[in-house]
Amino acid sequence: MLEAGGRLVVPGFVDSHSHAEAAVFEPEVQLALLRQGITTVIAGQDGVSFAPGDGAFAGEYFAPINGAHPTYRGPRVADLLAGYDGRIPLGVAYLVPAGTVRHEVMGRDSRPALPAEREAMMDLVADGIADGAVGLSTGLDYVPGLFAEADEIAALCTPLAPHGLPYVTHMRGGYEHNAQVGVEEATAIGAAAGVPVHISHFHTPAGEAWRLMDWMAAQGVRGTFDAYPYTRGCSMLSMTMLPPALTAQETDHVLEQLRSPEQREVLRRDWFPQVAQNPSLGEDWPELITVAHTSAAEHAWAPGLTLAAVARRRGTDAVDAALDLLLAARLDVNVVMAVRDQRPASDLGRLFAHPGHLGGSDGIFVGAHPHPRARGTFAAFLATYVRERGDLSWAEAVQHLSTSAADLFALGDRGRLRPGAIADLALVAPEQVREAATYDAPLALAEGIDDVLVGGVPVLAGGRLTGALPGGGVRASRLAPDPRP
Repeated sequence: MLEAGGRLVVPGFVDSHSHAEAAVFEPEVQLALLRQGITTVIAGQDGVSFAPGDGAFAGEYFAPINGAHPTYRGPRVADLLAGYDGRIPLGVAYLVPAGTVRHEVMGRDSRPALPAEREAMMDLVADGIADGAVGLSTGLDYVPGLFAEADEIAALCTPLAPHGLPYVTHMRGGYEHNAQVGVEEATAIGAAAGVPVHISHFHTPAGEAWRLMDWMAAQGVRGTFDAYPYTRGCSMLSMTMLPPALTAQETDHVLEQLRSPEQREVLRRDWFPQVAQNPSLGEDWPELITVAHTSAAEHAWAPGLTLAAVARRRGTDAVDAALDLLLAARLDVNVVMAVRDQRPASDLGRLFAHPGHLGGSDGIFVGAHPHPRARGTFAAFLATYVRERGDLSWAEAVQHLSTSAADLFALGDRGRLRPGAIADLALVAPEQVREAATYDAPLALAEGIDDVLVGGVPVLAGGRLTGALPGGGVRASRLAPDPRP
């Protein structure tokens, strides 16, 4: 018998936006998740991941975000999910990534899909849903998602509709104060396909977010979003430092361009002035972008340093520093991006209080100096926005961090404490729970959640892994029969 000892017993948390699909096999990552009370992660985010296909595209293009999968070699979502069964202590659910689907059918081609290609993509999505995927994701700032038009995406969403599964989107057009265009497109897609819409990492001022979510509801579209309690972002360095037309090319071609003094001068003259106009970064971008990961051994000293500091150490300017980092690592570099205007906790608290908010870390486990959100998000929600500020009650926190996500993504009888439910449980010490990871020390584990059960089996005891592996692939629970012959 496990004694609660004054702790709260809550349903295991669901990380609605995670990039742990390859890293979850690592005990250190399992510990980082379980110490936050996370018992299920929703993977396949931002339109790019391993299945369907052999995983090679995501393994190269998204290497700075997802890393390399240790076992999956294809070809179906069913194979990816089966690879988790009995090998991990928690659950992994999966969104069909629309960019990967497009790449399977069209490669990196930027043109609109032909009718036969669209049908082939819809079949791949339908196969993924039949295999147990919990929705469809897009990443409309990434290749090849940035080439997909709204009507194409809506067509890919049609296999979701019979099952009530969501369209999940890293929107086009930016976030912060620039979210309206993306929300309007996502709403049009949801309305056309008849599916709910979930907005990834919706970091928009709270008043604007409430207004846009109200507008979406007025259009008859059910909308939710995830957001994490940090103001800095994290992504691939190439997405910020290189123009989309270049990142759309094969890696070897991109590297050839970066080796060319003439092409570098073109980038310096024509592209980097646009980087300086980024509304979140501005002209101070070299001081606001910190290297989190590089796979190049020669730059192993760089994680934790800003691009400005890297440039000073190398005796170059920030443009050459960034391009040299990308060249040496074959683009396998990710960065933490600060913003000029830090949002106060009061604004974040109002955002998290929205009934459509779900907890999502956007956790990236690749790198020596990663963003602390991977190890701190859920503990920070509880410590700052529940215990200290009271933006959410403990009961509301369970709804936002577990129940709503379990319902949206059809995770079976999870997210509630009741007889017969799946016993994914976490014991939370309400006065002790807190995040320990910081931007300066991002690898520190959360505190205050020392005991976690998955499927009724203890997987974390006294803050340590038990070695039990009751987890695995989590398949959508509400699947209607496949209508295809």
